[in-house]
Amino acid sequence: MDPRLELDLLLSRRQFFAGSGLRLGAVAMAALAAQAGGGRTAQADVPSAPRMNPPLPGLPHFAPKAKSVIYLHMNGGPSQIDTWDHKPGLADLFDTDLPDSIRQGQRITTMTSGQARFPVAPSKFKFSQHGQCGRWVSELLPHTAERVDDIALVKSVHTNAINHDPACTFVMTGSEVPGKPSLGSWLAYGLGCESNDLPAFVALTPTWSSKAAAQALFTRMWSSGFLPTQYNGVALRSSGDPVLYLPDPPGVSRADRRAMLDALAELNQHRFTQLGDPEIQARISQYEMAFRMQTSVPELTDWSDESEETLKMYGPDVNTPGTFAASTLLARRLVERGVRVVQLLHRGWDQHGNIAGDLPLQCRDVDQPAAALIQDLKQRGLLDSTLVVWGGEFGRTVYCQGGLTRENYGRDHHPRCFPMWLAGGGIKGGTIVGETDDFSYNVIDRPVNVNDLNATVLHCLGIDHQRFTFPSQGLDQRLTGVEPAAPVREILAG
Repeated sequence: MDPRLELDLLLSRRQFFAGSGLRLGAVAMAALAAQAGGGRTAQADVPSAPRMNPPLPGLPHFAPKAKSVIYLHMNGGPSQIDTWDHKPGLADLFDTDLPDSIRQGQRITTMTSGQARFPVAPSKFKFSQHGQCGRWVSELLPHTAERVDDIALVKSVHTNAINHDPACTFVMTGSEVPGKPSLGSWLAYGLGCESNDLPAFVALTPTWSSKAAAQALFTRMWSSGFLPTQYNGVALRSSGDPVLYLPDPPGVSRADRRAMLDALAELNQHRFTQLGDPEIQARISQYEMAFRMQTSVPELTDWSDESEETLKMYGPDVNTPGTFAASTLLARRLVERGVRVVQLLHRGWDQHGNIAGDLPLQCRDVDQPAAALIQDLKQRGLLDSTLVVWGGEFGRTVYCQGGLTRENYGRDHHPRCFPMWLAGGGIKGGTIVGETDDFSYNVIDRPVNVNDLNATVLHCLGIDHQRFTFPSQGLDQRLTGVEPAAPVREILAG
């Protein structure tokens, strides 16, 4: 990147940081003084602080339906046939060979390409209809089934990648090639953050119950890529302190810490005027945010103000730090405080074998908390302004990997069709888009590419994905790439 070009771009957006060190210090000290005086200060006495991370000029492009996103990513690829894609006709085809006319010579992974045959494995789990919309849902998701009238289900999502890392990278960044910004970083860059005390983009990596081997999660899933590094997602830890080194060192007072950061900001600002390197501005803002998080994060993670009714709604694991239940409640508290994007990456959904043992545990982890999140947001009047997204990076094969019995089986990776659901701001609940064939193998109606979903997310937040670009490597880069993409308008609220 040309630092001169980056400087021109930043001046229109980040002019607040020009000589900001002392001004930020004054704002922070005023806030701390207010807290010391009981937390109440007359509005006329203390002016409202300018936003540390304002939106880009001209954004949003149009009136948004949602202000924030909670993205629930099931890392590993949930089996659509055992959760959302009801195929009762498969019961009569148990252990028969998958017809070549269905597979159509598809490239498959090395984990099953050497199998002598591809036997059909119907789901062992029961499905039933729910809600006014009559949605078929697996018995593994009883709580989410109660919220189907709030959910728009897209059954026909497809991707090109057949292995986890490129597939996850594609879902999160719009490209299988590493180095691109994640969805959360794009939104943090374009729309900023309403909170001055918490990051615009937070990533959570909750624990999983099956304890099966899980794929590694790379930081590129919440990375800013070629965007300035201040738009990286801040990953909160799932055990112990959510952020390390929150307390000041022994003997260092808050006033001393403030004075040190002010002096450092002044030195960094002087260096920026010499070099015009945008990473210096990023460093200034990151130091300031770290200082503010020393106060905001302990308050964020203190659930003493949550009612017993709310905690019970999220399920028995909500008081165990690092669980999916605890993480979803934390996600609600984050967006409640002005955070733009919260991304939960729940691992362990890679059931190549032992679906009967592992999949119910994975579903138990997420079912009640995900349903509670929708209900909780709705009760608080936040669902209309919060977009909730649930899905994986691909689906699973209808044919069995390894040994097949009626009580247990495994499934390989399957990119040709998988479900994702959305709820909240900008989404028409109770709708369904797309259909798969009788084998849940090919899309036969309304295919939806991953970047169509990303365009939909942007649309709900008031962004035209075609106009939202950043110059890098000689291109005006977009989250949705250069191939055609469009929001899934069938699920958009009027």
